[in-house]
Amino acid sequence: GGYAVIMANGTVTMEVALRAGGIGWGDEVLVPACTFQATAAAPMNAGAIPVIVDIDPNNYCMDPQAAAKAITPRTRAIIPVHLASNMADMDAIMALAEKHNLIVIEDCAHAHGAKWNGRGAGTIGDFGSFSMQSSKTLTSGEGGILLCRSEAMARKAMAVIDCGRGHAGEDGTED
Repeated sequence: GGYAVIMANGTVTMEVALRAGGIGWGDEVLVPACTFQATAAAPMNAGAIPVIVDIDPNNYCMDPQAAAKAITPRTRAIIPVHLASNMADMDAIMALAEKHNLIVIEDCAHAHGAKWNGRGAGTIGDFGSFSMQSSKTLTSGEGGILLCRSEAMARKAMAVIDCGRGHAGEDGTED
């Protein structure tokens, strides 16, 4: 299953995902060299340091080998961007994340409806960030949706955007 949390825009969804994942001051977040500034701004807004890694020239998405070389003891997350409906190599990125215990936040602002090995963009990592800005394939004029792999993470994301207030889950308990 998955859980969707609506927000103001795609930049906010990435920042909230980082905060819900416990990422903040001094942590490092890998981002690709070819992306909109929001992908690097979101970690900075959360107090983390964006570490820019090279792209694969075949799809302009994050190069998993470059990402592997950029990992340090301070690395806590990876934000692969699925650029222009091209999907990053999510098999390699998820293997890297599992090996180093990293959170994966898929930036899917350009990938509404895209698939990787039969799985939809935003459903592979821990979070999937979608922008609904006016130039996107699916638009609401402005807006964002954060897909969360677990109910617990969705509840943490809701608390981040709601002044820290807890939100009851399906079982009626709050985080």
